[in-house]
Amino acid sequence: MLPTPRASGWKLRVCGIRTSWNTIGDGEFFCPDCGGDRNYRRRTGRRRFTVLGVPLLSRGVAGPVVECAACHAHFGMDVLDHPTTIRFSAMLRDAVHTVALAVLAAGGTSSRTVRETAVLTVRAAGFEDCTEDRLTDLVDALAEDTGRFLAEPGPCGAALAIELHEALEPLAPHLAPAGRESILLQGARIALADGAYSPPEREVLSTVGGALQLRAADTERLLLAASGTPS
Repeated sequence: MLPTPRASGWKLRVCGIRTSWNTIGDGEFFCPDCGGDRNYRRRTGRRRFTVLGVPLLSRGVAGPVVECAACHAHFGMDVLDHPTTIRFSAMLRDAVHTVALAVLAAGGTSSRTVRETAVLTVRAAGFEDCTEDRLTDLVDALAEDTGRFLAEPGPCGAALAIELHEALEPLAPHLAPAGRESILLQGARIALADGAYSPPEREVLSTVGGALQLRAADTERLLLAASGTPS
């Protein structure tokens, strides 16, 4: 006598919906379930009504989804908006470098203390071979390249403000508030290395705060705290 499905511990599935997946692309992404960078497959599918495992009727399309090649979990396409760990590190490094250059461009490079502080800041961010000469050469190039660094409107310069927004705005949504504040404060420490903020330095740092999606009041509070001035 053959065992019944219930007696043998398994249950016969008479009907259901089965999805047949088709891979249409691949790449690397940050998998939320794995907690790290993984390969992915971008997939679309077709749902079919099945009876005893045999597909009979179409039940529409599925996806597109992002499938992790490691854990096989499925995610919406917006998961690709999150940068990979490698890309995030590069964005963070470039953001600190851009802020340092902007502060130097606003306050000048005549102070050795300011230059040294900027170099230490940029090195800590990941540019380990940064030197004072390299930073000052870049600042001089910004000043000479009128296509990128314009004196109008305001001391910050329209093109320099664009540089800051391009470097900081894509990064800001992926940083906790403390991370965004840290980038602003690194710029503040460079500006304060030779004394109080100059008006151009203050304007650049305000632009940095705005690009990092910090409220103006929070930016002001942080800059005052960094300078030791009571708010």
